[in-house]
Formats: sequence, C-alpha cells, structure tokens
Amino acid sequence: MKKNSFSMIDENGNETVYDVLFTFESEETHKNYIVYTDNTKDQQGNVEVYASIYDPNDPHSRLEAIETEKEWKVIETILETLQEQVRNAANNSGEQEQ
Repeated sequence: MKKNSFSMIDENGNETVYDVLFTFESEETHKNYIVYTDNTKDQQGNVEVYASIYDPNDPHSRLEAIETEKEWKVIETILETLQEQVRNAANNSGEQEQ
C-alpha cells in the first residue's frame, strides 16, 4: 500500500486502485477506520466513497465491513464536517478574489 492509495483485487481478479481520503481512530467505538474512493461517480454525479475498519499496525490488514448504525453515524458525521469545511474554504477563497 502506498501512503495515499492502495489496490484491491476482487473475486474476478480485477484490480482497483483506491485513494485514501482519511483514516481515524474513534474514541467512541475504539476502532480504526479508513475512508477511501475509487473516484467513480454515482448516478447523481457524486464521487463514490467507501469506509472500512482496518488495523493501522498491519501493512497487510484486511478491510472489515462496518456493521453497526452507530459506526456509520460516526463516519457520516466526520464526512459532513469535512464537506462543510471544504465549502467554507471555497466560499472564503471566492470572497478574497473579489
């Protein structure tokens, strides 16, 4: 795994490269999460984003599925916060250019 990307091979032998958006350890669940994308877009034009549980101390860590609503809520909250920060930064840079 490179620092900011990794690849996975599916059951058909197809390799997909994913970009790591961010990783974090939740104090609430005591697990480590990785949020990543293959940069494909859904029908609405939004970039597809995935999240999994992983072990940051194992370079060959298998990604594990997130199974609880509580865990998804933690991840969604972080994504929403980051999106808001990006929007605010874009708005502020637009104001400075005027």
